[in-house]
Amino acid sequence: MSEIPPVVFLMGPTATGKTDLAASLSEVFPLELISVDAAQVYKGMDIGTAKPVPSFLKRYPHHLIDVRNPDQTYSAADFVSDASILIDDIRTRGRVPVLVGGTMFYFRALETGLSKLPSANLEIRQEISRELSLVGIAALYGQLQQIDPNLAGRINPNDSQRVQRAIEIHRASGKVPSELMMRREGLGRKPLKLLLFSADRILLHNRIAHRFHTMLEQGLIDEISQLMLGLNNPRDLPSMRTVGYRQVLEYLDQEVSYKQMVENSIAATRQLAKRQLTWLRQQSGAVWFEAGNHPPTDIVIRYMQQQTLGSAL
Repeated sequence: MSEIPPVVFLMGPTATGKTDLAASLSEVFPLELISVDAAQVYKGMDIGTAKPVPSFLKRYPHHLIDVRNPDQTYSAADFVSDASILIDDIRTRGRVPVLVGGTMFYFRALETGLSKLPSANLEIRQEISRELSLVGIAALYGQLQQIDPNLAGRINPNDSQRVQRAIEIHRASGKVPSELMMRREGLGRKPLKLLLFSADRILLHNRIAHRFHTMLEQGLIDEISQLMLGLNNPRDLPSMRTVGYRQVLEYLDQEVSYKQMVENSIAATRQLAKRQLTWLRQQSGAVWFEAGNHPPTDIVIRYMQQQTLGSAL
């Protein structure tokens, strides 16, 4: 076995116990944890992102938590840059970098690389978002067809997120987006992929519902109300499009009832878990572990002791 500690990906749909498992593993192995969560990077967004509480983070530190204010952007390119530096530093110290979270695009970007695209531009993004609300997705897709017909042909005309990002790339760079997407650089080393899942869909759905009700009891609405006081046009911010935050903002703006907000939030989280699982099924070389009622800690520990990671002990 190699003497160089590997990079470990600990992945899984939301509410499958990834954080608790990572904490347990760090009690056994010389690990350092790197959060892979596009929402937990934001300060003050604690309850709705299921961010570990300060006492937990003190005992089990996570890199890349609370690194941005909610009115700032944090892109996949930012994550790849930050995580790559952390991985090299952790490995240099003879420890094992474990990347844990549920933002699947970040995992893919780190492993396979990102195209050399311009960084997210909040001003341009808000401008395009306003255009979307005024003229609709069909008109924006028509713009993309004029700008980059090759890319437009690969994007669903109703996929507003990808259409807007493609137009943003064009406006920020002045270049054809598909031409900028040609070159990619990956991780450069094969990660050990550990994948948590729940075969019992009802159990997962119950966990999701219970967790959201717990967030409400912990003060999610107050948290978002306080965030709104310090933000201009909060609903235009990428941070506030996070599942749960978006639905609570609709409730605070009196667009939906409390009951509808709760139902919408739980439904959106279920849809997120479904998308995550669809992405995870496409992963090659991943080892799957059934989460059940509790994280499969002992099974994962035994598996890891059999892998390259054992040479780091």
